[in-house]
This record gives sequence, structure tokens and C-alpha cells, in this order.
Amino acid sequence: MNNTPKMVDENSSAAATTTVSHHHDASLYDDDGRPKRKGTVWTTSSHIITAVIGSGVLSLAWSIAQLGWIAGPIVMIFFSLVTLYTSYFLADSYRVGDPVTGKRSYTYMEAIGNILGGKNFIFCGIMQYMNLYGTAIGYTIGAAMSMMAITKTDCIHSSHGKNSCHVSGNRYIIWFGAIQLLFSQIPNFHKMGLLSILAAVMSFTYSLIGLALGIAQISENGTFKGTIAGAEAETQAKKVWAIFQALGNIAFAYSYSNILIEIQDTIKSPFEVRTMKTATNVSIATTTAFYVLCGCIGYGAFGNSAPGNLLTAFDKPFWLIDIANLALVIHLVGAYQVYSQPLFAFVEEQATKRWQVTGKEHKIQIPFLPSYNLNTFRLVWRSLFVVVTTFIAMLVPFFNDILGVIGALGFWPLTVYFPVEMYIKQKKMPKWSGSWIFLQSLSMFCLLVTVAAMIGSVVGIIVDLGAYKPFSASL
Repeated sequence: MNNTPKMVDENSSAAATTTVSHHHDASLYDDDGRPKRKGTVWTTSSHIITAVIGSGVLSLAWSIAQLGWIAGPIVMIFFSLVTLYTSYFLADSYRVGDPVTGKRSYTYMEAIGNILGGKNFIFCGIMQYMNLYGTAIGYTIGAAMSMMAITKTDCIHSSHGKNSCHVSGNRYIIWFGAIQLLFSQIPNFHKMGLLSILAAVMSFTYSLIGLALGIAQISENGTFKGTIAGAEAETQAKKVWAIFQALGNIAFAYSYSNILIEIQDTIKSPFEVRTMKTATNVSIATTTAFYVLCGCIGYGAFGNSAPGNLLTAFDKPFWLIDIANLALVIHLVGAYQVYSQPLFAFVEEQATKRWQVTGKEHKIQIPFLPSYNLNTFRLVWRSLFVVVTTFIAMLVPFFNDILGVIGALGFWPLTVYFPVEMYIKQKKMPKWSGSWIFLQSLSMFCLLVTVAAMIGSVVGIIVDLGAYKPFSASL
């Protein structure tokens, strides 16, 4: 076995592997020495649904507008089926070898290292962390747009609709970055329980408000808007780019495969695989129904003019829209950290291995609060991370384009390629067999979809940059 997977094994053992023999009561611990896992179908389903339903839901109406009434829902169902299918493969990859007694993998990257190893481990790390970094940029833009929307809605209401209320966005991007400077000093993922729960509640809050407002708008219109072919464009090429970008946005809405192994690690033994597959069925069905409903209601309400962020289309009742946008901001504060903490941990772990001094902490007493362990490297590196993401968000504040790029980066490698390759390796599937040909064909097709989504999103950024002055975001 090569050096890279060995490094993964050592990390996992150092992190949490205490042998059962060291404990007084072995019945309280699983086969790896960790406390008994208690996850069920319902807790696992809730974890998945919470992870999936996020700010990507707000761009679905725009995505359907580019695809039209027929292609839009079909594409969403296609992505859901691919995600469901490959999630089964990930469930089978939680343990190496025997599905009941085999060695556990605690993270997505560790599963890649244990099963595929070598260059696949490195490629996975690059794609996963690029995806996480891009998500932080996208969330910064999304939060700023919602803060801008609150200001604009209140301005329109106070002027009784007489003022168009142009709002500049840079200060809101900077405000969000300032908030993240503070929260980024949370030491690790395990200290984020309350923030994650609050973020999950907020995600359902603004999604349901957006859905309710869309239904009310359709009722006011007296009809469903939209067309079979979707929004028109100035040229055929621009129409193609918009369709490709919509594919990336929908892929982003389903981009959660890189945390499924972590979720499976919470399930009660020895039923991890069966429970995970059942929970995946429940959560993907629930999420897809919710996505199709939100996307179609948003498109039906605004037709081909559906905005990239659905909440920005409403201006009354202003108080309800403010609640939705505030919920989105709070959710993105937590979501930013959820997606950034794995990257923080990876960089700090590698730095400590090379330069032990970077792991040194200094205890600081804070009046009326528990003491805080200050790490100079963590303070500088994480602050620099937030500053750079904030700068890029100000430079390229294109919510839909960024989501498309992130979705494209994550969909094929993390949702399709690695799960398929791990499944083939685990099952010792012979080359050129019927199953092997089918899985490789699926992987290649999804690669083409990913390339198309990436091209469309990059072209979208280039086109937007042509008519945009840097650092002048507005709503």
C-alpha cells in the first residue's frame, strides 16, 4: 500500500481509536473503540435533508426558466436519480471489504485513500477542497444579496413604492466577511453544534417562506407563467450557455456526497449500509419533491423573468420577506463554517506535521467567558482565508455563475466518479463486463454534463464581467 493511504490510517487512529479493551464496559463501545453509535433511519434522513436543502434552492426557479416547463423538472429528477444511485455506492464504501466487520472510513477522503489510494486520494483532496472554497465564496455573495434585499425592501416600503431604492453591495459583503472573521476562530467542527442546528432551522424557514410567497404570486397573477422552451436569449449561443449554467446550479443543489460517509459514521452497528440506503431513499425523495415544488412554483410565479435568487423578486409583505432574508443570512453564516471547517482542519493538520510550532496554543482569559486557546497560525491563516474569499466575492459577485462553477466542480468527481470507482473496486468487477460498461458509460455521460455546466458558468462570468465594473455590486 502506498504512503498516502497509510497517512490516512494513522490520522484516523490518532484522532479517535481507543481500543475497547481499555474500557470497563465493552458493550458501550463499537468495534473501533468509539462510543456506541445510535443513529437511525430518521436521524440519518434528517442529517441528509439538512445538508442538502440550502441556498441552492433559491436558484432553482431561474434554472427551470432556462430549461422550460418540460426539460426543467426532468433534469432535476435526473440529477436526483444519479445522486441516489451513486449514494448507494458510497454506502457500500463505508467499510473496506466486509460490509459488517471491515475497517471503517470516517471521512470521504479516508474512504478514497483506503479503497483507491494513490493519485485518486490526491485528486479527491484537490476537488473536494476547491469545492469547499468555492462554496464559501458563493455563500458570501448570497448572504450579501439577502442583506441588500432587506435594505431595498424596507426602502421601497418606507417610500410607498415611489423610490426604486438602488442598493450598493460592497459594504454588505464586507460585513459578512467581518462576521466570518469572528466565527472562523471556532477551533473545530465539533464545537459548532448549536450554530449548525440554528443554520438548519433557518434553511427551512426561508425555503418555506419563498414557497409560500411564490404560491401567493401565482394566485395574484391568476395563472402559471413560463413556456415550454424556457427563457429566450439574444443569440442561440447565449441560450446554450444559460442552459449549461442551469445544469451547474441544479448540480450544486444536490452537492452533498462529500459528507455522506461522515453521516453514515453516526449509524448504529451493524446496520450501517441498510440504514444508510433506506435513509437515502427517504431524504432524496423528500428533497426532490421539495426542489421540484420550489423551482416550479417560482417559475410559475415569475416565468422567464425568474431571478437568480428567488427572494429578491418579492417586495411585499415586506416584514415576511425581511424574515426570509434574515433567515438566509443566519443560515449562510453557519453554512460558511460547515463547509470551511474541513478545509481549515486539513491545512492546519498538514502545517503542524511540517512545523510543529504552528500547533502551539496560548490560553487567554476572557472576562465573564470561558478561557480561549489562541493559536497564532490559526488566527492568521483563517483570517487570510476569510479576507481572500470576501475580496473575490466583491470582485465577482455573480451568485448564479458562482453556484454553477461550484456545482460543476463537485458533481462528476465527488458525486459520480469516485463512488463508481470505489464500488467497482470493492465488488472486484471485471473490466468490459456488462455492469462495468454501464457504470463507466454513466460516469462519462456525467462528465460531459459537468464539462457543459462548467463551460456555461465560466462563460456567464465572462459575459457578466464585460458589462460590470469590479467592486460595484448592487441590487
